[in-house]
Amino acid sequence: MGDSALYWIIPIAGIAAILFAAYLARDVLARDTGTQAMVDVADMIREGADAFVKRQYTTIAVLAVVASVVIGIVIALVEGPDVADVPDLAGVPIGVLTGIAFLVGAACSMASGIIGMTISVRSNVRTASAARRSLVEAVQVAMRGGAVSGFLVVALSLLGVWGIFTVYQLILGDQIRVEDAPFVIVGFGFGASFVALFAQLGGGIYTKAADVGSDLVGKVEKGIPEDDPRNAGVVADLVGDNVGDCAGRGADLFESTAAENIGAMILGVAVFNIATELGWPNPSAWIFFPLVVRAFGLLATIVAMFFIRGKETEDPMNILNRGYWVTTALSVLALAFVTNQMMQTTGADANGLPVWVWFFFAGIVGLATSVAFVYITQFYTAGSYRPVREIAEASRTGPATNIISGTAVGFETTAVTAITIGIALIASHWLGSQANLLNEQGVNVGGIFGTAVATMGMLMTTAYILAMDTFGPITDNAGGIAEFSRAEAGAREITDRLDAVGNTTKALTKGYAIASASLAAFLLFSAYIDKVNKIIGNQIRNGSTDAQLLTAVNLADVGVFVAAFMGAMLAYFFSSLAIRAVGTTAQSIIVEVRRQFREMPGIMDYTQRPDYARVVDITTRAALREMVAPGLLAVAAPIAVGIVLGYQAVAGFLMVGTIAGVLLATVLNNGGGAWDNAKKYIESGNLKDEDGNVLGKGSEAHAAAVVGDTVGDPYKDTAGPSLHVLVKLIATITLVLAPLFIR
Repeated sequence: MGDSALYWIIPIAGIAAILFAAYLARDVLARDTGTQAMVDVADMIREGADAFVKRQYTTIAVLAVVASVVIGIVIALVEGPDVADVPDLAGVPIGVLTGIAFLVGAACSMASGIIGMTISVRSNVRTASAARRSLVEAVQVAMRGGAVSGFLVVALSLLGVWGIFTVYQLILGDQIRVEDAPFVIVGFGFGASFVALFAQLGGGIYTKAADVGSDLVGKVEKGIPEDDPRNAGVVADLVGDNVGDCAGRGADLFESTAAENIGAMILGVAVFNIATELGWPNPSAWIFFPLVVRAFGLLATIVAMFFIRGKETEDPMNILNRGYWVTTALSVLALAFVTNQMMQTTGADANGLPVWVWFFFAGIVGLATSVAFVYITQFYTAGSYRPVREIAEASRTGPATNIISGTAVGFETTAVTAITIGIALIASHWLGSQANLLNEQGVNVGGIFGTAVATMGMLMTTAYILAMDTFGPITDNAGGIAEFSRAEAGAREITDRLDAVGNTTKALTKGYAIASASLAAFLLFSAYIDKVNKIIGNQIRNGSTDAQLLTAVNLADVGVFVAAFMGAMLAYFFSSLAIRAVGTTAQSIIVEVRRQFREMPGIMDYTQRPDYARVVDITTRAALREMVAPGLLAVAAPIAVGIVLGYQAVAGFLMVGTIAGVLLATVLNNGGGAWDNAKKYIESGNLKDEDGNVLGKGSEAHAAAVVGDTVGDPYKDTAGPSLHVLVKLIATITLVLAPLFIR
């Protein structure tokens, strides 16, 4: 792998993160589980979640095995010596290697989803129990439970990419050079994205259908509290928090880090070639930089976990933000160290500064973008700021004005999102270009690599962000368990506060995910161009006179324009299928919950127990059935465009599809999050009439806010998060199947 001792930080950090996660898991599982009533509810949630994930991942595993075989055969047939990334492996060998990489990526992605859910369904009851004693203890239990998922998912991503890279080099020996290996393992990213899409879709459909169904019948029609044990849909709702927000998001962020790592490594190959030609020390460092810098980010997060402490009167969000700032500060120091050590050159400085300094600043841009999106999302989804209060005020006059206000807020968020991403891309590209890294054609590749460094800088905090995300469903479940088991008022007050914070942390994770997807989209688009040019370069060397390197995408070409049109359409049509799936499934749940209230009148006075298991089973079967169509559409669309219109058209499809997907996801995520917290804002007693009377639960304003929240549910937890995966899935598909599109 090279002579740099820093490379060993990759497996060391991965193993350290796994051991630390085991320590956190042991600490959480040793905590008190509360009353027997709490344990009974938690057991039902765990059993329902386990059953769904088992059925879901069995279905996904079958699809993944079939896909890996098809991909292997296609690659073996189309990657002949004239188009293969690695001509020595053309044909069957590259097909087999790509198929194996796809399966390994898919398996790791499935493991990430299962890990996220397994810990969360055991942390929820312990958080509810801790809330009976202390706010700070409840925060620590929930955050440590979330951090188990964060550390294991990121460690698995790091070790997975490094492991398959290393194994392929050991097995193939001289047949594969270090600069060829990133092209051989792109199947790993495709496999991760493939599984993540179905996991996010299935989990998102389940969680929001259950949420919508139980809320509309229980809260609006029957006027009973959220998570009331008399509601037959409440257990399915609590199960949904885990299979959607934990299992789905774990797979989502795993594929994000894996795909973006591989894309950055591919871009590093261009700098590797320059370093080799000019005799710089350790050229392979430019390829391994993405893995090393993320390993240091993982170590920084371990340290930050010990700073999650505070006072009983303190805002829980401040406690979590403290750990985030420690992670960010340590990541800045680590970034400076890694760039200084791995980006050494010989000769004169670039524009008055050493080359590594320019890339250090590019990494800082990525970290700053991460911080910006955390606070942008908080502004648009937290109850202490204007957007959420505006929606709450609009609820005074009914659900129509609530929905109008929430829609406007969602559209508004696109402005600051686009501007922030634009600034980050321009700044990191300019900083990278100042390094003056000129390839043999005289092209400055430093700018593109600068955007890759910015993306890696942003991903340094992924483990902490994922921990904050999993904090959300854990506290949501804790509140449900406290309500369901009729815990004391003090415990429910604490869980309500944590639930409101959890809504914000879930929303900011989606903001972080879409920001990383935006930076990564440019990175993966550039990696696609690099792969296409590598293939075309092989054709030129083999004597082709018609082949030309792809230096620009011509939108005036009718094929490219039509493909771009199709890319934009895909984001909307895909979202339509996902949202419709939630509506269809929710209708089945509403009918069943209404039936139980009608045929079992003793439910309302607690003399009859609702049939929770039946609702869980209806939701499970419907979610698994409904996830297939949008998932297959996402996989088939870029392949069809590439086969019919060619590789340049695919570049247009990828570019415009990404832009449309990012902006639509921003609308859905932030609009839905704002609707949710507007409801929580009213439930907390913050909305008052002209006479100063609280318009809380049971008021017309609250009923209007519940309707708005219901509309936003499939936006923020199904379609929006699935678009994050879609954006990266179409990029990894085109990377893997690029040879199929070149003819």
